[in-house]
Amino acid sequence: MKHLGDITKLSGYIVPAVDVVIGGSPCQGLSVAGKQAGLKDERSGLFIEQIRLVKEMRKADAARGKVFTKLGRELLVAVKEGGPDPAGNSKLKDVIAKCKANNMPNDTINNAIKKAAGAGNTESYEEVMYEGYGTSGVAVIVEASTDNRNRTAADVRHAFDRAGGNLGTSGCVSYLFEKKGVIIIDKTTTDLSEDDMMMLALENGAEDFEATEECYEITTSPADFSAVREALEQKGIEFLQAEIQMVPSTYVTLDEKGAEKMQRLIDALEDLDDVMNVYHNWEE
Repeated sequence: MKHLGDITKLSGYIVPAVDVVIGGSPCQGLSVAGKQAGLKDERSGLFIEQIRLVKEMRKADAARGKVFTKLGRELLVAVKEGGPDPAGNSKLKDVIAKCKANNMPNDTINNAIKKAAGAGNTESYEEVMYEGYGTSGVAVIVEASTDNRNRTAADVRHAFDRAGGNLGTSGCVSYLFEKKGVIIIDKTTTDLSEDDMMMLALENGAEDFEATEECYEITTSPADFSAVREALEQKGIEFLQAEIQMVPSTYVTLDEKGAEKMQRLIDALEDLDDVMNVYHNWEE
């Protein structure tokens, strides 16, 4: 059994997925001795905390399900392109690492790969990229996987229009980004010191290493991403994030109103089933 700490300080958005939630509440506020004050009794506040936690867990579970659906599509595309064996399919190996970083169960990953490799599977998706502008000229790149280009283009354009942005032409903002491998590690999940972690990453081809208060962030070229990730995996290191991204070279700051509009655009794009990733140079 894993103890997660004080419920009043616990966020349901980071609690691992569960099948059943069982809880109780201090009885003093409901007893005769406690004057039957009910939920007005300060000791009954833990019941309210339980309700809050469950609501947050339900929202997180719904979001997790949407992420898993999109990851399943990425697995399908990778298998269709290079086969079901990750040993001979580097793209599939990278997608599997991304799935694990998002806490996708191994059984779910394996079942998705088997389904994609099945002789009767006729699903086919192509990867497309859209470029555009958010509020105040924020550069936006949208990566999608679709079986209908016209539908996806219309959906993406509609999301930009509703949030006050503009869908641009190919190449209009991509020059502001560079493709990089990004690996993020929670410091509390590894026994390696900062110096040892940095040496391990750099010796295996990492371009940059940064330590924050809570995490280690490792940046690689796309070509060296797999080698660095595998070297870390061999040491038993788990990742908060491990994927190839479009990293901006410059950033744009926004005022409160602009930030609200930009967040609406990001949320609208990420909510589209065909959209896999959204990158931008808004300095949040």
